[in-house]
Amino acid sequence: MTARILVVDDIAPNVMLLEAKLSADYYDVLTAYDGPTALELAATASPDIVLLDVMMRGMDGFEVCRRLKSDPRTRHIPVVLVTALDGRRDRLTGLEAGADDFLTKPIDDVSLFARVKSLTRLKLVIDELRQREASGRRMGVIESAGARLDGLGGRIIVADDHPQQGKRIFEELAVDHRPVLEPDPEQAQLAAGARADLLIVNAASQNFDGLRLAARIRSDEQTRHVPILAVVNGDDRGRAAKALEIGVNDVLPRPVDPEELSARVRSLIRQKRYTDFLRNNLDQSLELAVTDPLTGLHNRRYMNGQLGPLVKRACKGGEPVSALLIDIDHFKRINDTFGHGVGDHVLRDFAVRLATNIRAIDLACRYGGEEFVVVMPDTGPEDAHRIAERLRRHVAASPFRPSGVAEPLVVTISVGVATTEGEGDTPDALLARADAGVYAAKAGGRNQVVARAAA
Repeated sequence: MTARILVVDDIAPNVMLLEAKLSADYYDVLTAYDGPTALELAATASPDIVLLDVMMRGMDGFEVCRRLKSDPRTRHIPVVLVTALDGRRDRLTGLEAGADDFLTKPIDDVSLFARVKSLTRLKLVIDELRQREASGRRMGVIESAGARLDGLGGRIIVADDHPQQGKRIFEELAVDHRPVLEPDPEQAQLAAGARADLLIVNAASQNFDGLRLAARIRSDEQTRHVPILAVVNGDDRGRAAKALEIGVNDVLPRPVDPEELSARVRSLIRQKRYTDFLRNNLDQSLELAVTDPLTGLHNRRYMNGQLGPLVKRACKGGEPVSALLIDIDHFKRINDTFGHGVGDHVLRDFAVRLATNIRAIDLACRYGGEEFVVVMPDTGPEDAHRIAERLRRHVAASPFRPSGVAEPLVVTISVGVATTEGEGDTPDALLARADAGVYAAKAGGRNQVVARAAA
């Protein structure tokens, strides 16, 4: 997995060393020697990761990080702060500035590549979600992300069998979050699947393998999106690298510093809520893309995607498929007489009646205007005609009562029925026969059900 990495340092040999290491592992490397150049490159070249030195002249790494995270064009890019200082206060300042991780000079190759690979995976997921969200916005089916997502009030599962450490972590988190301490790994995994915002796992647990639990969490479909923070011994670089390799989002060295714990937890929860926001927007856009906004029924696009495979199966000897094409009689007269608001009321009311007068396996769709289609899997012509006739009688016998109209409106429908006819049949041919049935019903005086077979 390769990536484009922006290396920022005001000391040329440091830049050259990192560039050589990353290029040798087939990463695409960009370089900058000061903060303003780094900000410009990040905005224009869209790197996947920024490796940012803290101690730079002029604009230091903390300020560059703050500006990157406050700019909508760059806030999603992971930032790794590189510092010669291994102090607690620098890590806290970096986390508050929005940094995603840290590397300490001299940079250890194992730590470097473990963090780069971990953050590259995260960036790929976020990029995919952002691109789909942007497509949804261009199509007008979802709104832009306007909410500010914080990292407080999270539901956190602490998987730790060390009584003192687990208790300290629980008490520290309880100030701003809703932690659950669970020393049993099986119970921790179950709890993580119940809408958890974060899992904290002790990688040095005595009674279970913390990294194996993390791997199960990451591979389980129900929990794979839950971020994981692994607590590791401060001098165990190999275990920290392994944790990142299997999909842990962040590592926290022991002994646990309360302020660093709090800052890392807030960052991970904020990150999760952002990706959840993008996923939910994507789900919403997909739903809207196949749903008619006025009636709430599926639209023609969705119907075409479902009808094709059903007809294909029927043509190869499977159960027959029937289609009802329904047209509301004299609908233009309703719009012209009472206005489009009343017409919309009739369409919505009819959609409810349609959905409640067909079977659970049937698919009701708005075909366009005042036309609707019902796709009926595993249904022969007799059953299809019977269901269509039941719907026709129900609509004709139950007047519509739009607000603002003094008298109830008597509305009728004309229905065409068609059923697949074996090898060579197609969805278009099936719908054309149903459409011919509608025309015959209207020619015969409307408020009728007419079945049509192939000529």
